[in-house]
Amino acid sequence: MPQIESATLADLPQLADLLADLFAQESDYAPDHAKQLRGLQQIIEQPDAGCILVVREGREILGMVNLLFTISTAEGSPVVLMEDLIIHSKRRGKGLGSQLLEHAIKFAQGLGLSRITLLTEGANSKAIKFYQRHGFKSSTMVPMRLHLPGR
Repeated sequence: MPQIESATLADLPQLADLLADLFAQESDYAPDHAKQLRGLQQIIEQPDAGCILVVREGREILGMVNLLFTISTAEGSPVVLMEDLIIHSKRRGKGLGSQLLEHAIKFAQGLGLSRITLLTEGANSKAIKFYQRHGFKSSTMVPMRLHLPGR
């Protein structure tokens, strides 16, 4: 039976493989194994910055979600930016994504966080409907990025 728990450094290879699958589906990003490993390692090694939750069956990771902590001046409290929710392609459609998302929501509530914000591919109507089923609502805010030189 699958268990949901925090990722460890030993999980890095499987997590990077999941991110390669995710980023191959997104138009804004491309898989970069070294970058993904570096980012994942930083999150796991800095628990005050965030955490990665995994769905695990034995030694196999079936899915993951990344929760990054910050403070919102709008909310006047700590909040979470949720990224990288993905279930292994061979295990989708069995409710694992819903279980992982519900666990992440309860986890955030348990930490006293007041909001979860996420970005999803605008053309991915299936993902948008998935998040809406779990209570997420669209925002009038428009995401914008500035990539800084040097990385």
